[in-house]
Amino acid sequence: MSEAVLDVRGLTRSFEQGGTRIEVLKGVDLAIAPGEIVALLGPSGSGKSTLLQAVGLLEGGFQGAISIGGERVESLDNPGRTRVRREKLGFVYQFHHLLPDFSAAENVLLAGLVAGRTDSDARARAETLLSSLGLGERLTHRPSQLSGGEQQRVAVARALVNQPLLVLADEPTGNLDEATAAKVLAEFLALVRGQGSSALVATHNEVLAAKMDRVVRLHEGRLAVAEGISTS
Repeated sequence: MSEAVLDVRGLTRSFEQGGTRIEVLKGVDLAIAPGEIVALLGPSGSGKSTLLQAVGLLEGGFQGAISIGGERVESLDNPGRTRVRREKLGFVYQFHHLLPDFSAAENVLLAGLVAGRTDSDARARAETLLSSLGLGERLTHRPSQLSGGEQQRVAVARALVNQPLLVLADEPTGNLDEATAAKVLAEFLALVRGQGSSALVATHNEVLAAKMDRVVRLHEGRLAVAEGISTS
């Protein structure tokens, strides 16, 4: 079997609040195989975002081991963390966080330029992704000229433009209506599978979670296989 794209061992995170220590993650173990898409289920406040922030090297204060693409990353300095995020990771959030003064195509190609792609290569890749998401006629539109679903499709394209090893998605359709959420998720999953990336997708929606390859549930700070949910 190929080496895991993500391997997390004994991950812990706690906070001090009002003189009380709150343990959010209590020794999380998780491995994701190449090309595997894993749904991370749990209600709001269960620690899903905290786990994604740890894996995405976005916040300190964690204990445990994290390997991405075979590289131990939990002890890297800031330049090292930036390199890993740039070279190996893609991010999709509940809110699109697009740059308001840039077009759809520019929002995506900028991520390619930051990763070292040439302008022509980044632009071609951005336009190809956006067209595959049904936005071929909206390339020059700014976020304010796009619907919520279209904005999130741009955010998906931005996350995938550099063909990351691992995509981290935090409630990526949580801000959309049910029909649009299902469509955007289907497009997201098809693109991730099509380019061979892996993904960890945090959600509280069990119907959407069941569309992924495997489902785990974050409960009382630990992960367990979600019961009663089909993962076919």
